[in-house]
Amino acid sequence: MPENIFDTHSHYTDSAFDEDRESLIASLHKNGVKYIMLAVSEYNDALKALELGRKFDFVYSAAGIHPECIDTASPDYIAELEELITKNPDKIKAVGEIGLDYHYDGYDREKMISIFTEQLKLADRLSLPVIIHSRDATKDTMDILRKHTPKKAVVHCFSGSAETAREIIDLGLHISFTGVLTFNNAKKALEALKEVPLERLMLETDCPYMAPVPYRGKRCDSSMIIEIAKKAALIKEVDVEQLLEITCKNAEEFFGIDK
Repeated sequence: MPENIFDTHSHYTDSAFDEDRESLIASLHKNGVKYIMLAVSEYNDALKALELGRKFDFVYSAAGIHPECIDTASPDYIAELEELITKNPDKIKAVGEIGLDYHYDGYDREKMISIFTEQLKLADRLSLPVIIHSRDATKDTMDILRKHTPKKAVVHCFSGSAETAREIIDLGLHISFTGVLTFNNAKKALEALKEVPLERLMLETDCPYMAPVPYRGKRCDSSMIIEIAKKAALIKEVDVEQLLEITCKNAEEFFGIDK
């Protein structure tokens, strides 16, 4: 396996990894995965991610309230997140994942927008990058990002249009792609990838979800990012090793990891 793999968005706190979490993570590092970033869904998940990051020198985490978890957030969620982040600056390197998700019926649009906006302000106050989740909510997401443009942000698991990708890049933000690039119906994502300069590109698995071809239907892990890199390298017309080196460096700079 090539080196310089930075999985910029993973969920190793998920129950899918309960049986082999630590042994798997250790094996990944021995086989080319240089860094792993843990995205989280809510405060308790952030605590679990931090604990996991403390066990592995190459594992870092974020802290934030996912749009699907807003109903369980404490009234003091901003103060709680700020305290957790400021007490653990060596390990918590981003606010996220945060954003909007209109995929399921019954969502509270206004509450989502409010919590998303407040967390963007928190990230700016703490000078931290943001990991953005946006599903079936492109217009509102872009409206918010135009009004409250973060100093640093990545729109993760991108599967939007080339036009949206161009606007995100014009705002000075990053875009990250998952195994979606390898899917049979990936035409839109591949067109978007063409619009992303190499210096704004990052790779992720979103594991245990989104396993790339040829692993569809299996539990995803960071080792599978090589398949995403192969597809991205083909589209960007660079060597796989070069693409991994560039995207790893991008992520190191984005998350402020200097080793």
